[in-house]
Amino acid sequence: MVLKLEINENTKHVSRLRSTFSQITASTSSFLLLFDLGMAINFSTIMIPALLNAKEGLSLDETQASWFGSISFLSQPVGALLSGPIVDYFGRRKANFIVNIPMLSAWVLMYFSWNLATLFIANALLGISSGIMEAPISCYIGEISEPSIRGALCTLTQMFTSFGILIMYFLGTMVDWRTAALICLLAPVASMITVVFSPETPIWLLTRDREKDALDSLCKLRGWTSPENVKNEFVELSAYSKKLRNCVICYNTDQDNKLCEHESMNCFVRRILKIRYVMLCKETLRPLSLMVLYFLFYVMSGLAPMRPNLINVCGALGMAQDGKQVVLMVGVITFITSFLVIGLIKVLGKRKLAVTSLFGSAVFCMIISIYAKRNLSDLVFSYQPSTFPTEPSIIPLILIYILSFFNGLGIPWVLLGEIFPFRSRATAQGLSAASNYIFSFLGAKTFINLETGVKLWGTFATYAVFGFIGTIYLYLFLPETEGKTLQEIEDFYNGDLRIFGGNSLLKYFKRRK
Repeated sequence: MVLKLEINENTKHVSRLRSTFSQITASTSSFLLLFDLGMAINFSTIMIPALLNAKEGLSLDETQASWFGSISFLSQPVGALLSGPIVDYFGRRKANFIVNIPMLSAWVLMYFSWNLATLFIANALLGISSGIMEAPISCYIGEISEPSIRGALCTLTQMFTSFGILIMYFLGTMVDWRTAALICLLAPVASMITVVFSPETPIWLLTRDREKDALDSLCKLRGWTSPENVKNEFVELSAYSKKLRNCVICYNTDQDNKLCEHESMNCFVRRILKIRYVMLCKETLRPLSLMVLYFLFYVMSGLAPMRPNLINVCGALGMAQDGKQVVLMVGVITFITSFLVIGLIKVLGKRKLAVTSLFGSAVFCMIISIYAKRNLSDLVFSYQPSTFPTEPSIIPLILIYILSFFNGLGIPWVLLGEIFPFRSRATAQGLSAASNYIFSFLGAKTFINLETGVKLWGTFATYAVFGFIGTIYLYLFLPETEGKTLQEIEDFYNGDLRIFGGNSLLKYFKRRK
């Protein structure tokens, strides 16, 4: 069916505020999912201090605590890999509803856990649930938003994750961990309710030949307006969707789609060819490699590896404040920073913000390393409170707060919502998210080994090295995507490979030759 749209001169244009509000409203379910995600990935932070060598009830020794703090990261890639097929089959909107179900189950099991086995299973299920969330959220928000506000909307997702982290840290100071798990049930329930009122993304509907539904969805997303006001955008989306409906094998082999015989060929061979032309093309591989490396440097240069044991790390550094209060303040700083990022993206763009974040994190990890080397005894071990310094200092407190600020400026999740082409978007986002969780698991699990081998100062020095290398990498290869349409971003990666900050370096070496 072909829809014909005519422009009525008497049609009133929708204000920018109303259009933005409609997109924020549609994203509410995704925001609540990310709020729950923030609580889930930091739940172990409030549990480990309560269970570490506890004299009554459930108890964890040092090795068990290390595994418990990292097992959710290990299981998250499983969910992340499942999220792509779920999004492609059910659609973005329905997927946002479905992914709440395992999260509900995880919180219930955590609340009723009666031994260490159920405790670990519940935490692993939290990880799987968190992983499944990534593709539905990133796809949905990236596809419903206008280029001018996509960066801000994607940053709001990061802010809600930070808010979830903050609330979890706050609950850790107010209630026990079982009560906190019970309270966390509210987020997925609220998300399932709000998703009922959210429209499906227009581009997904168009690829399913549902033009009328796509037009209705676009009208709702642009301020509950009339079709005449979205005519130009709808025509562009329709043209893009027609290209997506073409056989990807014919398109890449210069064959006529009208004579396409690939649908009748062996299904296994056809699947292999589609993977080749969808996942192994440069417009997918280039941003995918960029995101994987960005996640590696972002995770290993900040607070992520030590987050499960962060309260004890604060004590080991000899901070002049209770560890739980420090962690709560870290959550506050992260939340405020994520709010500031919304405005900073419009002023600085995503490229400068990402590079600044990694560089600042690297610098302050190095400063903390120097402080620990000069002021802490070699006997200090974060998993043994008896070795903590007895004379508190305000210096490490200030340094960890500044590190939290720069860590909060990182925007890998913002880029994840816009950097991939439509055909591979859900799968590539799932793979990118899976890499983040693998790095988070490796960082959290090896923290105890790293600290045992090179002490606390060497651990922070290692994270600083990751930060400096990551700064150079992003400076050379991260493009600016702020204000660009999804088609423009896809066309950029389909073109020649560009080195950005390296142009002056290349000229220098050419002159030297």
